[in-house]
Amino acid sequence: MKIEILSFTWNLFKSDNVESVTANTKIWEITILDDHTPLVTVLNPTIISIVYTNEAWEKSEKDFAVWWWVLEVSNSAVKILIDMLITVDTLDVDQAEKAKKEALELMEKYKDAKDKIDMEKFIEAEDMLLKSVVQLKLWDLNK
Repeated sequence: MKIEILSFTWNLFKSDNVESVTANTKIWEITILDDHTPLVTVLNPTIISIVYTNEAWEKSEKDFAVWWWVLEVSNSAVKILIDMLITVDTLDVDQAEKAKKEALELMEKYKDAKDKIDMEKFIEAEDMLLKSVVQLKLWDLNK
């Protein structure tokens, strides 16, 4: 099976020797194997785990923290269009912890506001929280 992880500007990860791709959907965890039924889905921020054969013909597993993305499966190929891709090597744990704390404080501030809540700012804070949580989950998986 083949996989391509793409952003709007470049190809971020590609392999022609994929055994499986696992990610959490809004409802359940899915694992895509060769000859999977065609599928298109939009998923929340999550961890994608890819089991593949690397250039040295060794079995490898790679985990990515991703932000909003679209996954397509067809003809034994998986394509994922993403907005954010972080590996454990590029993760700034301190920054993720700081963003999580700031997001929680902002959400509490907006929630407890006596006047009208600015939903746009609340949603931005919630997005910041979700991004930081998925990054910290990646860190925990790879400690």
